Order: sequence, then C-alpha cells, then structure tokens
Amino acid sequence: MAIWLIRAGRNGEREDFALETSVAVIGWNEVPDLTKVASREELKAVIQKAYPQSPKGRISNFAGQLWAFRNTVDKGSFVILPLKTRGTIAIGKVTGDYEYAPQNPENAKHVRKVDWLRDDVPRSAFSQKLLYSFGAFMTVCKIDREGAEAEIIAALKGKPKPTPTSTLATPEAGEEESLDDQTALIDLEDQAKTLIHAHITAHFAGHHLADIVQAILDAQGFECLTSEPGPDGGVDILAGHGKMGLEAPRLCVQVKSSDSPADVKVLRELRRAGLSAHMELEARSIKAQMKRADRVAARAAVIVGGDELARGELTLRDMRASEQTAIPRANVVQAVSAVLK
Repeated sequence: MAIWLIRAGRNGEREDFALETSVAVIGWNEVPDLTKVASREELKAVIQKAYPQSPKGRISNFAGQLWAFRNTVDKGSFVILPLKTRGTIAIGKVTGDYEYAPQNPENAKHVRKVDWLRDDVPRSAFSQKLLYSFGAFMTVCKIDREGAEAEIIAALKGKPKPTPTSTLATPEAGEEESLDDQTALIDLEDQAKTLIHAHITAHFAGHHLADIVQAILDAQGFECLTSEPGPDGGVDILAGHGKMGLEAPRLCVQVKSSDSPADVKVLRELRRAGLSAHMELEARSIKAQMKRADRVAARAAVIVGGDELARGELTLRDMRASEQTAIPRANVVQAVSAVLK
C-alpha cells in the first residue's frame, strides 16, 4: 500500500481544519482549480501564471507535488500528517479524489477526502529512519521505506514497531533532478523536536520527568516543592511566586510519564457537549480503571484502544448495566448521552 506524507502548513496552521473536516489539505492558494488540468505541462503553465517570478526549478518542484496530490495519490493510500501543534502523528487513508473547495479558508482549497484513523500516535511508535522520512521538507512526498507499512499498521494497533530499512522518494522519480535544494532538505526544526523528545523519553522517564518540569518552573521565577518518588496523592509539584512561593499564581502540578500522549480530544468533545467527564492519567490496567470509575459512581466509561481506533471505533461501557459495546468514534457524544438518559 502506498504511503504519502501530506503536510498541513509549515507551522501546522491547517492541522485542525484537516482533522475536523476529514481531508488532506495543501496550500498553494494562488493556484486555481486543477480538476480539468490534463497534463503536467499544462499544470506547469498554470503554476507559472500563479507565480510569475518563481524560477524554473521551483515551478517544476511545485508541479511535482501538485501533480502527485491531484493524480498520483490513490484512494486507499495511507496519509501521514506529523502534527506540529500536538507533537503526535496522524494516520489516515485517502477516500476521495482531488477536489477544489473555493468556500474553504485561505490555503485550504485543494483537498482530498481522508478517513483519519488516529491522530494521537506518539513519535516513539516509529523507527528513527521512518521519522527522518516524516521530517522531509516537502508538503507532498511519497514514503518508500521497506517495512514502513508494517510500522504504520503496528502503530495504528498500538503494537511494538518492527525494524525497517530503505529510502525516501520524491513525488515523481522523473522530476528528481528538477527539485531545488531547499525541498531536498530535511525539516531541521521538526528533526530537532523529534530528537529532543527521544532524549527526554530515554533519560527522564518516570519521576525524573518532574525534574524537567520543576526546572522550567524555576526558570520562570516560581518557588517549587517537589514530592519524593512514591505515592503522592496526585500532586508532584507545588509552585508559587514570591520568596516563600505563596504568591499568585500558585500551581499544583501532576506529572505523568508515558510513551503515549495524553490525548484529551474525546474528553474535550464530551465537556463541550455539557457532559461531566474525567480522564484517567494513571498508568493503570483496564480492570483497575473500571474499579475506579465504579468508585466515583461514573455512569459510563469510554475506552480508547489502539485496535479500536484503527477501525474508527471506541468502546463504551454502561457502568450500571455492566455492558459494553463498540461505537463509531464520530458518535461518542451521542452514544454517551444515550447511556446517561
């Protein structure tokens, strides 16, 4: 199965739009509707008209990426979207042909329909070689690494990564010589964040993560009291301004270390709908979490698992009836509301 990297803005400015509207979206706002463009040469002419001051190499570069987005990306292909605003990786599958949507916001008019399977996959789920591919500077490029598909499927299911090898491909092999030097580079900012994340994960796991949080608070002028390793009742750091740390703002910080991100998207959706919801941050077993939910008299529990997310589903448990069922991820608010009635 083909795998495509399709970014949503250099700084992630279109990421939320892409995820919320189930599309892969690219910029090139000055380029008009490409639906009727019949050839690469015609596409180059359209781009040249949109960017008359751009050199030939850049026009060829843009044409390679836009042609790939318009024609080469097949339905059913995997789409990788590194989320700059969240630090995770979104994985989806292309479900529709190229569309031009003039009603969309600026730089979001060229789209492909995508079924986003997960948007919370941690970078640690992938090998460093594949992360280098995810850090390519281009907006649209094909990932040709042996074993990449196996890594992606494992990540969707929350399973350990296999070990891949191989290379990154440009959108069109015939256009490689036309790519300018800038697009051949790796995104250094993205790679720096990846390496920093890997270093913190490797050297500051568990209670040591609180040391970094305390150092950040210290640098911001807070006086901190950090608990020793062991049971702390959910409080790792007490912080406040002033010599005694008693002046506002005063903070009570809970620090949790995990390879997986604390995805709060479902929690926020439930709260925006007016439902009282709590997210378990402790690394407990499902059985222990259900016992805790029962102790606090929760009426429903939403279980977010890798296998379920790969199918676009969640598990909803009715705590009173002691029954659970799979529900579509998109219907979580309606399903929980029905249990609470």
